[in-house]
Amino acid sequence: MNEALTLDGLAVPLRALRLLAVDFSHLPAPAIDVSTLYPHQLWLRFHGGLDDFEVWREALGIAPDAVVYREQSAGRTRVLKASVDYAGAVLELTGYGDVPAPAPTVAAA
Repeated sequence: MNEALTLDGLAVPLRALRLLAVDFSHLPAPAIDVSTLYPHQLWLRFHGGLDDFEVWREALGIAPDAVVYREQSAGRTRVLKASVDYAGAVLELTGYGDVPAPAPTVAAA
């Protein structure tokens, strides 16, 4: 039988979160997740567009070429994802934004 993880077992991502709150309190607030399944990981998710993701990426010094781009929801949602080691935790940033509608084309006469 596995012993249950205690709150102390989540000290690494919670410490990283505390440091983020001090060092980056001026940045847009993300949705935050910590999980007992991955006790050394902290997720920051940005659902209001990709600008907040970019602000955090720059603040954390994540290179643009380290960002993974994909689309979901049948191509209607853009997703940016990047990760970085921060204060001993794996910090994963995910940003969601709408895919712009294609510009209307002019039909040939």
